Amino acid sequence: MDVRQLRYFIAIAEERTITAAARRLHIAQPPLSQQLKALERELGVQLICRSRKGLELTEAGQALYRHAAMLLKQMEEAEQIVRDIGGGTQGTLKIGVNTLSDRRLPDWLRAFRASRPEMRYKIHQNDSRQLCKLVKERDIELALIRLPLDLSEFCVHSFPAEPFYFLAGRTFQPPHPELTLQDIASAPLLLPSTEGLGVYQVIMDAFRRRRLEAHILGECSDISLLMELVSTGFGMSIVPLTVQGRWAEENIQAFPLPEISGASALIWLKEHHLSQAALQFIEIVSP
Repeated sequence: MDVRQLRYFIAIAEERTITAAARRLHIAQPPLSQQLKALERELGVQLICRSRKGLELTEAGQALYRHAAMLLKQMEEAEQIVRDIGGGTQGTLKIGVNTLSDRRLPDWLRAFRASRPEMRYKIHQNDSRQLCKLVKERDIELALIRLPLDLSEFCVHSFPAEPFYFLAGRTFQPPHPELTLQDIASAPLLLPSTEGLGVYQVIMDAFRRRRLEAHILGECSDISLLMELVSTGFGMSIVPLTVQGRWAEENIQAFPLPEISGASALIWLKEHHLSQAALQFIEIVSP
C-alpha cells in the first residue's frame, strides 16, 4: 500500500463513482479500477461495494478512509514545514472567514499579497462553529470568527467590538431618529445568523438584558438574500457594521443601535506548527 493508492482510494470514496474519481485524478478508468482491486487484494478485505446510490464504503473501507485522509493531511503539513524551513515564498494561505465576513479582510489580503506575490489562497466561508472544526481538523490554519464562542483550544487575536445597525426598508417610519431596542422589539426580525451562534446570541442577549422579547421572523445567513428581503419590506434585520457597510443601498435605511456591539477574532490551533504564510498574515492583522 503506497501513497498513490491511498490518493486513488480517497478520490473513489469521495466521488462515489469510478468515472468521477478518474476525472478528478486525470487518469483513465481501467487503471483506477485495477488499483482499487490491487489494494483490496493486498489488504484481504472488500473496501467498496455497489448500491443503487453508487459506490459505498464497507466498514473496513470507512476505517481506511478516515486514516488515509488524516495521513495525507499530515504529509501535506510535513511538506509545508520543509518548504517553510527552506525559506520559500510559495505555498497556500488557508484561511476561513465567517459568513458575515470582515470589512478589513480585503485590505489585509492585499497587504499580504504585496509581500508574497507567488502565494496561492484557500479562502473558506462558513459559520464560526464550523470554522473552528475545520481549524481543529487542519483543513485550514486560520479563521476569522464571530464571538462569543468557546475558544479554549485556540490561540486568539481579538479585534475591537463594532457597532450594530437596525436595517429596514424605505417605507419604515422611525418613531424618532435615535432608535432603541424597545422601539424595535415588535419589528419582524430576520437575523443574519443561526440560533446558538455568535451574532444571533449577541442580539438576543441584548434584548434579554433589557427584559424585552424580540419578534423573530426567522434566520437568513445568506446575506445578499437577507438584504434583498429587507429592501423589499419582507422583514427587518440587525447586523454588524461590517455587513451594513458592505451592503448599504438606497432602498435600505440603517439606524445605529448603541445598545448592541459585537467582536470578532482571528484564531489558530494551540501548540501546532503554522506555515510562514499563516505567521505573516497574523503579523499583518495584529501589528
